[in-house]
This record gives sequence, C-alpha cells and structure tokens, in this order.
Amino acid sequence: MIVDFQLDRPLNEARIVVAMSGGVDSSVVAALAARTGAEVIGVTLQLYDHGAAVQRTGSCCAGQDIYDARVVADRLGIAHYVFDYESRFRDSVIERFADEYMKGRTPIPCISCNQGVKFTDLLSLARDLGADCLATGHYVRRVVGPNGVELHRAADPARDQSYFLFATKREQLDYLRFPLGDMPKPAVREIARELGLLVADKPDSQDICFVPDGDYASIVKKVRPDAAAEGEIVDRDGRVLGRHPGLIHFTVGQRRGLEIGGQPEPLYVVRLEPESRRVVVGPKAALAVGAARLGDINWLGEDQREGLTAKVRSMAKPAPVRLDGPTIRFAAPEYGVAPGQAAVLYDGDRVLGGGWIEETLPADTRSGADRADSVPGFEKDEATEAVSA
Repeated sequence: MIVDFQLDRPLNEARIVVAMSGGVDSSVVAALAARTGAEVIGVTLQLYDHGAAVQRTGSCCAGQDIYDARVVADRLGIAHYVFDYESRFRDSVIERFADEYMKGRTPIPCISCNQGVKFTDLLSLARDLGADCLATGHYVRRVVGPNGVELHRAADPARDQSYFLFATKREQLDYLRFPLGDMPKPAVREIARELGLLVADKPDSQDICFVPDGDYASIVKKVRPDAAAEGEIVDRDGRVLGRHPGLIHFTVGQRRGLEIGGQPEPLYVVRLEPESRRVVVGPKAALAVGAARLGDINWLGEDQREGLTAKVRSMAKPAPVRLDGPTIRFAAPEYGVAPGQAAVLYDGDRVLGGGWIEETLPADTRSGADRADSVPGFEKDEATEAVSA
C-alpha cells in the first residue's frame, strides 16, 4: 500500500518526520512513509520516568516503548532519535492535570499533550530537522477542502480520535499528516505483521499514559501533597450525608464511593465545590445538562452557529447543539458533562473546533440557584427555557 502524504515536491526529494511512540499505529505510519521513497526520520519523546514504566503494557513514550520504537526503526532502515521532554511534559501536562483535579474539574491530559508537547514542541522539532511534514498515528483524516485544509473524523468510528485534536491550530494542520485516517485497525495490524514488526500484536495504549493502574488520586497527591483534604458529602439542599477522603477521588457523574444508606435512589456526584471541599450529590436526573459555557474556543472551520453537533466525551455520541456566543445549548438534556472537559463541534464528519467547558447549566432547574438567569455567563432565552422545562 502506498499512501499519499500530500507533499508539494517529489517524494524522493522529501523528508518526513514520524512521531514514534513505540505502538503499532505510529510504527505502521513510519513503514508507510518509508515505502514512499522519502527520507524518513523517526522521533520519540521521552515524556516521563521510563524506569517506572518499563514493565507496563498499554503505555507510551517511556521505557519499553522507546526500545520498541528503536527496534522498529532499525527494521525499517530509518534514522531514529529520542529526545528528553520529561520536564516540559511535567510542567504542561502532569501539573495541569493535578491542578484541574484540585479545582474540582475533570481534566483531559491527552488533549493538553497534543496541544503542547506533541503539536507544538515536536512540530517545531520536525521543522528544525528540515522535514516537509510531521506524520503521526492518530486516527483522523486531513482533507484539502475548497477553503484550505480541514480536519475530519476517521473512517473507522470506533478508532476516531478527532475529539482529542480539536485544539490543533490551522497552521499546524497544514504541516501534519495522518496516514491511518482511512484505515480500520485490523488492516494496520496486518501491515505490521506482513513487515514482521515486533509491535504487530502489542496492546493499544490504555487510560492515561502516566497514571499507573488508573490511580489518578495517587498521581495528584504526589504532585500536590495537600490534595487529600477531607470534606463533607452533601445533597443539593446542603444536608450533610457523610464525609469523603478528598475531592481528588471524585468527578462529576461518578457513583462509586457514594454508597450511603437510607437513600431512595442511587446517588451521583452532581458538582464539586473546592472552596468548601464539598462533594454535592443527587439522583441521576440531576446530571442532566441543558447548556455549557466554553472557554478558549479554537476554530478550525468557519464560525458556524446552526446545524452543529457536539461531543462532550471522546466516546460520546455527537449531540445536536446550537452555538449562542460562547455557550452551546443542547437540543435535549445531555448527561456526563463536567467543567474541565472539552466540547468538540462538528459539521457532519468535519471538526469545526471546540473549547473547554467552564461551567454547565442544569436541565433540572428545581431551585432558584439553578435558574438560567442566576448562572454567571448564561443568558436566559427561549432555548434555555425549553431545555430547563
């Protein structure tokens, strides 16, 4: 298979830098680049203490993964370099992750990593190496449209990673290439097997690369030792139902850890109040959100207001929305929406942009405190009344 890397000069005169994490996806991208006849350079960033991760599977950018990337590069006959970005990764991703948790928000470090270390620092590094483009193993499609380059969802919806790339800038998209966007995962693994790459059956990355065993709280406590302050669990009327071991153990929508006796129905985290260290809980209906105010909005397409859908989690189904200034208003109540998450806006399969959720408006407006005209940043209008009814 020969992939079109959409370069402006003959491939035998071109240079392609490939971001190699040590997994099967980026390894196959390196192989596809090498098949074009271009000069290919594999680059791996060491992002955290590789000693702590050398025995782990399903991680990236450390220990065994760096070794795997080097072996694949040797197999393909391409140059391979490792750069230590551990300090930069800690400052821009891990510490931000900890700070967001302490603020009672739901962080998404993979977006922060793409936004900073990978698509800013690594892209700059690729330019310094004289590359014509930087290729990665992300499952998204780069489409040259009538008004320039566009970002689209992957052909395989089960593998689509467009949610994590909404913060990519237009000038970065001009330089980036995503050769796997039109391919299903089984085809990628088959290419790796045909080439005899040792990573052909390597498990995919799971959870967050720097969080061993999914224990987010231990990472936050390590970075911010004062994060484990205890506090009260209260209902929406402020009645104390119990105590918790620290806000860092909870996120909006969570049920685990709220097994409180004597309740008529299961309880979920409705919101977190870092100033008072309170976990506010309520029934599932209290999680319904009618609108969300966004910050740091990034546009990859036209500033479109109607006919949009939005994803508020990477695996969520796109939901119809209307954009009203910096606020997205859902056509029907949406669940699992929390400050700190990203809301990514689509026109069909095309990524128009997105932003970070700063605050939400409950669809369940049972009290004056929940009314649309009482929430900072929200303006009461007919759409708000509809979703609040």
